[in-house]
Amino acid sequence: MIQWISGKVVENYRWSSGVFSLRVVAEPFDFKAGQFVRLGLNIGGEQLLRAYSLASAPDEAILDFVIAEVEDGEVSTKLAQLQPGDSVDITQPAGGFFTLDEVPDGDSLWMLSTGTGIGPFISMLRTEKPWERFKRINLVHGVRVAEDLVYQGQIEQWQQEYPGQLGYQPVITRENIPGALSARIPELINSGQLSNALETPLDTSAQVMLCGNPDMIKESRAALAELGLAKNTRRKPGNVTSENYW
Repeated sequence: MIQWISGKVVENYRWSSGVFSLRVVAEPFDFKAGQFVRLGLNIGGEQLLRAYSLASAPDEAILDFVIAEVEDGEVSTKLAQLQPGDSVDITQPAGGFFTLDEVPDGDSLWMLSTGTGIGPFISMLRTEKPWERFKRINLVHGVRVAEDLVYQGQIEQWQQEYPGQLGYQPVITRENIPGALSARIPELINSGQLSNALETPLDTSAQVMLCGNPDMIKESRAALAELGLAKNTRRKPGNVTSENYW
């Protein structure tokens, strides 16, 4: 049964013109890294809800949500206007199965994301589980423009804390930026550019998690299947675990 708790905004951090992080405090509740809740606002006398994954770790006091402000979006535009001290409702319990508990063991873990689909991966990386389970972790973030690359400082900190264990590859499709790849993620898988850039084999020794644009996920799954990486399910464990992000 869905329940509600009330949260209070402590920070509304603007990453770019279209992406922000809403940071909220609320009474503690259980969730696993990678899960989502729904944020609710009363708009015009109607309670409107949208699902957002948590980017914070389960043991952190502040809940972190990275959100794309959708033009004319009924909820995201209102969330973008919230200021410290404002209230926002949060549904309970947390939901979703896009967690590391659902991922089999492997030599490497690939986290392939687009847009705010990076949020669940940030939550996972804020826990000890991925660092303990995988020799190599590759975080790939696809965006249209460089200003939408979020959590850069945190990623650099992890690379210093876990030298050689975390690879990070930005993918920017509408700008040419040094160090970034420019083709779409499925094309980079097909061409071998992604595995070459991160110096890690993308084969059946790997576990791949996909989160973001449904087209990216569909096409990436097809590209990975060509490499012999099968869909992962509870009934039939494989190599590819995915979650559409809208």
